[in-house]
Amino acid sequence: MSLKMNALSIKPRFRFLPATAKALTISSLLFLTGCSGFSYNPLTWFSDDEVNPPKDLVDFNRQVTLRRDWSVNVGNGQGGKYNKITPAVDGSTVYAASQDGTIVAIDINDGSVRWRTRLGLPITGGVGARDGVVMVGTEDAEVLVLNQSDGEIKWRKTVSSEVLSAPQTNGNIIAALTVDDKLVALDFETGEQRWTYESNLPALTLRGTSRPLFTGAGTVVAGFSNGTLVSVAAEDGVFRWEERVAIPEGRYDIDRVIDVDGDLLLDGSRILASSYQGNLMAFDVASGRIVWGKEASSFHGLARGFGNLYYSDDVSHVVAIRDGSEDVVWEYDDLEYRAITAPTAIGNYIAIADFEGYVHLISQVDGTIVGRTQVDNDGVRANLIPANGKLYVYGNSGRLVSLSLQ
Repeated sequence: MSLKMNALSIKPRFRFLPATAKALTISSLLFLTGCSGFSYNPLTWFSDDEVNPPKDLVDFNRQVTLRRDWSVNVGNGQGGKYNKITPAVDGSTVYAASQDGTIVAIDINDGSVRWRTRLGLPITGGVGARDGVVMVGTEDAEVLVLNQSDGEIKWRKTVSSEVLSAPQTNGNIIAALTVDDKLVALDFETGEQRWTYESNLPALTLRGTSRPLFTGAGTVVAGFSNGTLVSVAAEDGVFRWEERVAIPEGRYDIDRVIDVDGDLLLDGSRILASSYQGNLMAFDVASGRIVWGKEASSFHGLARGFGNLYYSDDVSHVVAIRDGSEDVVWEYDDLEYRAITAPTAIGNYIAIADFEGYVHLISQVDGTIVGRTQVDNDGVRANLIPANGKLYVYGNSGRLVSLSLQ
């Protein structure tokens, strides 16, 4: 197809960012674990003269107020490494975890803590919540499943390597994507391994993985560090299809980084994905047929609303494009190099957060900023969670905040 041929001609780009694309890790566990002096904080990797400074915030006409309803402390938050531990909402409860092993169940209405479990394990991937369980992954290559009712451990299982994204379930299996690019399925009741799908791991990757996604077609779809999207049968792991979201180009490994790290978006019969130094793509869930695509560089997930698709690119621009076309509806660039999160649609707005902990509201209609509040001086990396007309924001320091739009 012409789209694939066009993808071959894309020229990779790499820009030094304050806390985003510089979060690269060599795909060798020896590098990550064997270097005692290694810093996971990308802000310390390069001298100041190599970093594009983040834009200062500009004044705006405030049209929406973000009111803080409640806040709860959840351990040490993201910890000292470049983690993106995102909470999950299931029913009337939000579940949040911190790097130091604390997991908390919180009533979304009043912020009361229903239970708090301290695992004493370094959590890096989480949180998944569905079918009566809470799922997290650890730096020590474990998947843990807890009961939603009381926070007690149901089972724990060792996998091949560190888990950086939230495990997911369909009630029959629990799927987790490991940092060495293996998709593993564990039995929902016992944790026994049911099957594993392994992808080819590039020499250099971004630190992060997308969450596996269960579809109505009885499959699990996952994005990998080599720029591919793969669909396998949930029951037995049998291969269904594989398509490229990006194609590596360039002489050096750093030019060839094309991770699919942003969360996938299921939209009816389509599944949408983004890649760093690659494309935004839509595929048919059942066949993998390419439905639509556009050149873009992003390592965040997508959002949709008002007939648009929204993404945060690799220089922290928020972009709205008309769904199914390459037409840019608007682009908001006043947050350039501010290491923003993935966009989240809530009401008539797009919500994103940045490295200084500000939450920004942008109109879906014309891309103007209409609201802002700061929730955490240490910044926000986790995706924002909309539920029941409210926005749940998990700051890097471990403060989970519920915001109402007024």
